This record gives sequence, C-alpha cells and structure tokens, in this order.
Amino acid sequence: MDIVASYPLVKAFLAGSFSGTFSTILFQPLDLVKTRLQNPTPVLQGQHGGARMVTIFVNILQQEHLRGLWRGMTPSITRCVPGVGLYFCSLDYLKTQFFTDKTPSPLESVALGMVSRCMSGVALIPITVVKTRVESGVYGYNSVTSALREIYKTEGLRGMTCGLIPTLFRDAPFSGLYLMFYTQTKLLVPREILDSSMASPAHFTCGVTAGVLASVVTQPADVLKTKMQLYPNKFNGLWSVVVYVHGKYGVRGYFKGMVPRMLRRTLMAAMAWTVYERLSKSIGLK
Repeated sequence: MDIVASYPLVKAFLAGSFSGTFSTILFQPLDLVKTRLQNPTPVLQGQHGGARMVTIFVNILQQEHLRGLWRGMTPSITRCVPGVGLYFCSLDYLKTQFFTDKTPSPLESVALGMVSRCMSGVALIPITVVKTRVESGVYGYNSVTSALREIYKTEGLRGMTCGLIPTLFRDAPFSGLYLMFYTQTKLLVPREILDSSMASPAHFTCGVTAGVLASVVTQPADVLKTKMQLYPNKFNGLWSVVVYVHGKYGVRGYFKGMVPRMLRRTLMAAMAWTVYERLSKSIGLK
C-alpha cells in the first residue's frame, strides 16, 4: 500500500488516538474503582453497591492521596491511546473496503465493531494485563516495561496473554453492540442537527445511549477477565473462573463493578466518538 492510499488510515489512526487520550485520562479513576470492586478487600466485606464505591474512593484518597485515583495511568495510556487509534483505523479501512456506497445494517455494524476491536485487543493484551494488575494494588510494578519483563520471565507467554478470551468476549461484543446502537440512534437524529452547531451534543447523546446498553450485556466478561489476570495461577481456564465467581458470589458476582465501568465505558466511548467525529470532519476524513 503506497503512501497516498494509506493516508486516510493514518488520519483515522491519529484522530482515534487523539480522542482516546482525553477520555482515558479523564475517566481513569472510574476504571480504578471498578478493578478494586472486582477484587474486594476484607474492609469491603459486608458492604454493598454505593457504599463500597465510597469506601474505595475514601481509602484511595487517604492512603494514596489524589494522585492515587490515577494509579495505572501509564499502562492505560499505553493501551488505550494506540488501541483506540487502531480500532478507528481498522473500522475506517473495513468501511472503505466493504461499505463505500451504503450504510451498514445493524448486523453488519455489529460485525464491523467486533472485528475492529479484536484486531486491537489481541495486539495490546499484554498491556491490558499490566494495567489490570497495577490498578488492583496487588502488584508493585515499577513501570510498564519492567512489568512486561517480569511477567514474561515468571509466567511466560501464558502470563502475557492471560484473560485474552474473556477480554475479547467483553470488548468485541461491546464494540459491536456499541457501533450498532450508535449507528442506529444517529439515524434517528435529523440531518440538519448533525450538520449544525448541535452536532457534538447529538453525537455525545447517541454515544451515551449506546454505551449504557452495551456495558450491561458485557459486564460478566469483564469480571471474569479481571479475575484471570489478577490470579493467573489460581484458575486453569475460563470455566474454572465462572465456577469460582458463581460459587462465591452467585449471579450478582458477574456484575461486580458494573456502575463505575458503565459510567467510564459509556462516557469514554461517547467522548471518543464525539471527538473523532469532529476531528474527522476537520481533517477531511469525512
């Protein structure tokens, strides 16, 4: 592929990465709380819902101060920024190749989102493992590079890719469903609004609606992914994690951390898409 042909993909990657930067930094505290909720300490036993979230926030502020809310920021940026860029780049390429003259149907939107997310998810799974462990507070890695070296040295390739299956089960359906809901809700917005100064609020509203629906469906996979990445030696595979979570917490165990994750994923995706749509028009991608 020559430079001229790849130029739109470069613009899509840069627009996606740029949009991912702001949303990742802004909503990192919610991701941190979500990870802590899925890995409860004795202090949290007996507490439920909002009380646990408040306790976690207070404990972080007391023990790690305000900057503690952004623990895991480096691996988050390392994963999310190129990850969002790769996602939008892949999505733009697939749309250009297969849907030049038509709008994808709902099922085609699901497929587009899932394939695009799988490509970026597989490429960045080692960083996802590091991010989850740093946010949990269980591991004391000094940097992303040293963490990757230590994981590879002690756990091998299996440790570098642990939780890949539930990660894909979480991210691919989320992205597919999100893109479908986002595309369909945008169709309900009058064209004159999307071409006016109200375009960004309209895109953001569509994104929030899509994010809420997609988050609820994929929450169980997020819980399983977190358990596998935090305790790779405790579980033999995906089914053993399912049995453990169900046996210890029941059905509600699959929805631990849903509120902060739903807030983060919904607002992060909505912001990323809003910024991406705006940048795409500004740089001539659309």
